[in-house]
Amino acid sequence: MGELETASKAGFRSVEIWIDSFQEYLKTNTPAETRRRIGDLGLRVENAIGFAPWIVDDASARQKGVEQLKREMAQLAEIGCKRIATPPIGAHTPNDPIIPLPPIAERYRAILDMGSQIGVIPQLELWGFARNLNRLSDVMYVAIESGHPAARVLLDIYHLYKGGSGVEMLPFVGKPAIEIFHVNDYPGNLSREKITDADRIYPGDGIAPIKAALNAIRSPGRTVVLSLEVFNKSYYAQDAQTVAKTAFVKMNRLIGNAD
Repeated sequence: MGELETASKAGFRSVEIWIDSFQEYLKTNTPAETRRRIGDLGLRVENAIGFAPWIVDDASARQKGVEQLKREMAQLAEIGCKRIATPPIGAHTPNDPIIPLPPIAERYRAILDMGSQIGVIPQLELWGFARNLNRLSDVMYVAIESGHPAARVLLDIYHLYKGGSGVEMLPFVGKPAIEIFHVNDYPGNLSREKITDADRIYPGDGIAPIKAALNAIRSPGRTVVLSLEVFNKSYYAQDAQTVAKTAFVKMNRLIGNAD
């Protein structure tokens, strides 16, 4: 909860939470207490970052992953969160096999059905470094082929670059398909082959075409939640409140310039 207190103090009113941190907090607090505390901080949990292996080929492991995801969805529903990220965890390392897209679409359909019943929709997340679902065309195929009206994709300007997808294709995604968008900037001195998650920086401090991306996905009357995830060692060395406030200021500046 300390992270959320920091975010609230910095000015944020919407947050993404990490499932591991959330479940650790639930060991000593009830979901009702957690929801009340979040509300007291003036926050709304828009999404959760999860790592359930729903995509893997092994049927037994996949079933366990789906059951894990179901438990996480139920917990999130109790605090009012309506989304959870579903990246290609378990099928993301260089040694993992490439999974054909049609079965991935079937597996995504299954967790969409489950999430729709619970009230927490899985957001198909693109990871640019992953063995599977590393390109915009891949996640769009899976979302469309799932045939489910609740299908949504979770994109990140950094991961689009890392995976080799340009922002020029964002208009083809379709306005309803994006509800969460990560605005993690990146420096200009690293190729996409060499850049890592730890190289991500504040929005506006790098060369990512964030303004163009936001203009491509924005739609009057519809809210897109912008989120920042940085794992930069130089930021870790600073006071957390300073980092959060800097992020808040730079994100607001970015929004003001996206027109």
